[in-house]
Amino acid sequence: MTKIVRSLLFVVVAMSLLLAACGAPATEAPVVVEPTVAPATEVPVVVEATVAVVEDPMAKYAPNAVEGDIITAGSSTVFPLSERMAELFQQEGYTGNITVDSIGTGAGFERFCTAGESDISNASRGIKDSEKEACTAIGREAIEFRVGTDALAVVVSADNDFVTALTKEQLGKIFTGQFTKWNEVDAAFPAEDILVYGPGADSGTFDYFNEAVVAPLYLNADGKADVAAGEEALLALEGAQFSEDDNVLVQGVEGSKYAIGYFGFAYFSENSGALKAVAVEGVEPNQGTVDDGTYPLARPLFIYSDATILTEKPQVAAFIYFYLSNVNDNIIDIGYFPAPAADLQASLDAFMAATGK
Repeated sequence: MTKIVRSLLFVVVAMSLLLAACGAPATEAPVVVEPTVAPATEVPVVVEATVAVVEDPMAKYAPNAVEGDIITAGSSTVFPLSERMAELFQQEGYTGNITVDSIGTGAGFERFCTAGESDISNASRGIKDSEKEACTAIGREAIEFRVGTDALAVVVSADNDFVTALTKEQLGKIFTGQFTKWNEVDAAFPAEDILVYGPGADSGTFDYFNEAVVAPLYLNADGKADVAAGEEALLALEGAQFSEDDNVLVQGVEGSKYAIGYFGFAYFSENSGALKAVAVEGVEPNQGTVDDGTYPLARPLFIYSDATILTEKPQVAAFIYFYLSNVNDNIIDIGYFPAPAADLQASLDAFMAATGK
């Protein structure tokens, strides 16, 4: 190869290399990724609901919302029930003084309607027309609140092994002295003197027993039960022991197997280990016979007050409202039975009407 040819070849190769270098693709510029900015979050608009506050119209009668003293008096039968309700009322926050006196239904109405000294009258019978008139005379109108039912219990000592049941006629003759020995009641009974214990004349229990058991043995000219004659016969029984304190009667009957007495069922229930309840007309006193109306000596229990008292003394209104609202939770434990639902509701309605609720 000549020198000229070699020179040309060199030039060609050099040019090729140069052209190759000039034809290389340009380096791509880096892609810059802009950060993504999230759209601003909208703040939710909170709309506050308007809540209507409903006040309890009875809140002012809460036990801890009232002050001032309360005086109750009357029936020895209603006494243990009213005493329990008073204790509970104080436990719920009432700080005033509450008095519960056991003086008998008649004496209770006298204190409420004649003397005007009590705020509430406890009663084991309905108020008499003469007692209503006495209330009216001092500007009071007695409002009746039914609070329960009592099964008046006729009882003998637990040691008595011969008496299990008596008729109302036999009871009437025992408590008026027409039978003085047990074998006169039934020839199978021992020839022992009958020892009689009963409530005094101021007791609603006395009144009820007279009307239901004794008075029908003494008929007036119209052939109707003579209540006055029955009362006279009851009180004339020689040797009978009378007391307004039912605990005294309990102790008397417990003391002899030949004794007999009667009082509210709660006192029998409390002393059932030492006493035995006698079936009357073949029916024993219990929840079932009271509810179905077969026990012949079941009777209503009441408390009474007056609309003016309830208005002027909120503490009295509060206690009665508490009493009616809670009585059924306690009455069986005391030894009595709930009033029919309709009667208890009628009592609440009477309360609402008297207080303008």
